[in-house]
Amino acid sequence: MDILFIIILSLLLDLSWGEPPSFLHPVVYMGKIINFLKPHLIKYENKISGFYLTFLLLSLFIIPTYFIIQFVQSYFLIYIILSAIILFTTFAIKELLNSIRAVKKDIKSDINEARQSVSYLVSRDTSVLTKEELVSATIETLTENITDSVVSPLFYTFFLGVLGGVTYRVINTLDAMVGYKNKENINIGYFPARLDDIANYLPARLTGILIIFSALLIGLNWRRSYYTMMKDAKKTPSPNSGYPMAAAAGALGIQLEKKSYYTLGESINSLNVDMIDQALLLSEMTIILFLVFSFIIFAIVIYIN
Repeated sequence: MDILFIIILSLLLDLSWGEPPSFLHPVVYMGKIINFLKPHLIKYENKISGFYLTFLLLSLFIIPTYFIIQFVQSYFLIYIILSAIILFTTFAIKELLNSIRAVKKDIKSDINEARQSVSYLVSRDTSVLTKEELVSATIETLTENITDSVVSPLFYTFFLGVLGGVTYRVINTLDAMVGYKNKENINIGYFPARLDDIANYLPARLTGILIIFSALLIGLNWRRSYYTMMKDAKKTPSPNSGYPMAAAAGALGIQLEKKSYYTLGESINSLNVDMIDQALLLSEMTIILFLVFSFIIFAIVIYIN
């Protein structure tokens, strides 16, 4: 039952404040530690370097978190508040949605500013993207990040407690920083990328299913959402990201494309800027459904036990 109070309080913190300041954000320190360790490990030019990097980062964040939680567990109110604060740093609902709204505003007003804004959210070169391509990239990163920024960390929190959420955030941060198939990261990024694929396997598919149900609830085409997910989800290089993106593309009746990598959905509706609003509504409903279903299932399990 404690974990329900912790999750609810952490959600209230996120929706009220958004991201914590950089100097207090654990993910910022994860990035700094990765940047410090990487030059020392990358010289081995062996995939074992990625295992060492993952092991060191998990040890540096999981072990202290475990002892802090154990230390305060006898003091119920302090335990709940401190655990909620820790969990609050592992997911980002308000920041995700607000960043997409800000990009939409830039696309409407200044395409060059929009290209710069979108470049912070995606790995592709945005310097020559058209408005339609910027809209596509924005909706892609929004729907993919429903999994990475919300569903996965809370999914593991429900099952494994706060340490599950923190563990996922470490794995996902490692993948975001070194999980690339370029010359520099091909070895050190191999283990973190595969671990991230495993961690997101169930949450990504769950997110895709929830997007289909969300489409039904808000009057979008849920049948096409299901069909597109089943047809196109495996077209992406990632084994996971295609599920929420393809489901969203089908629901919205749009085609999402990263040139030379994948094309998801069909161009039934045009990729105008206002399509981002529909994608935001679909994403918000998906997050709400995930939380509602999770709380119901968790409550049933507690009741049965």
